[in-house]
Amino acid sequence: MDATVLLVEDEKQLAQIVKDSLEMRGFRMFCAHNGQEGLRLYRQHKPDILVLDIMMPDMDGFSMAAEVRKTDKSIPIIFLTAKSQTADVVKGFELGGNDYLKKPFSMDELIVRIKSLIGRFQPAPQPGDDEILIGQYAFNYTKQTLTRNNHKEFLSHREAEVLWRLCRYRNQVMERKSILLDLWGDDNFFNARSMDVFITRLRRYLKDDPRIQIVNIRGVGYKLIS
Repeated sequence: MDATVLLVEDEKQLAQIVKDSLEMRGFRMFCAHNGQEGLRLYRQHKPDILVLDIMMPDMDGFSMAAEVRKTDKSIPIIFLTAKSQTADVVKGFELGGNDYLKKPFSMDELIVRIKSLIGRFQPAPQPGDDEILIGQYAFNYTKQTLTRNNHKEFLSHREAEVLWRLCRYRNQVMERKSILLDLWGDDNFFNARSMDVFITRLRRYLKDDPRIQIVNIRGVGYKLIS
C-alpha cells in the first residue's frame, strides 16, 4: 500500500515490530521515540497518518497531537494506549484523535484501522454528494470542509464520515449501532463514547444556523434536522 505512516512509540522493541510488519505490507514507515522527535519527522516528511503512543518522555502523544492540530486539521491520528479509562479515551478524541487502540493489539487490527482512516476503503460519495447544502452551510465531503459565509471549517476524516451519513439520513433516524459497526467495526462502550464526541463537535460547527439540529433519539440513534 502506497501510504506513509509516522509511528511515535517509546518502546523500541514494539516500535520495531510495528515498523517491520507495516513495511512488509507496503507502507512507508518513519519512527520516533518521543513527541519532540515525532514533531520533527512529521514536519519533515508530511506522512499520511500518525500513530502515537500516549505515554512518552519529553512530549506525550496528547501534547504532540495538540501541536499537530494547530496547523493540520485533517491528518488522521491513531492513539496507542495502555490505559482504558473513559476519560483518557475521550480526551484523545477531544484533542483531535480519530481512533485508538489499547495495548496489546494485533497487527491486523492496526492495519485495518490505518487503511480505514486514510480512506483506501472509505465509501465513495454518491453523485452530487461532493457538496451538500445543510441550512446555511455547504458541506464538501471529498475535501472534508464545512463552509458558511466564507468561513471554512476543515473536518477530520471521521467527522466528515459521520456528517455524510447524517446527511444521507436527513430528517430520518440514523441508527447508532449501524454507524458504529460501519465506521468503528464494533459498537462497544468506548467506541460509542467516541462517536458522542464527534456528534458534539458537529453540533458546535453547525451552531450558527438555529434551524439545524442533531437530535439524540434515546436508545436508537441520531437525526439531522435542517
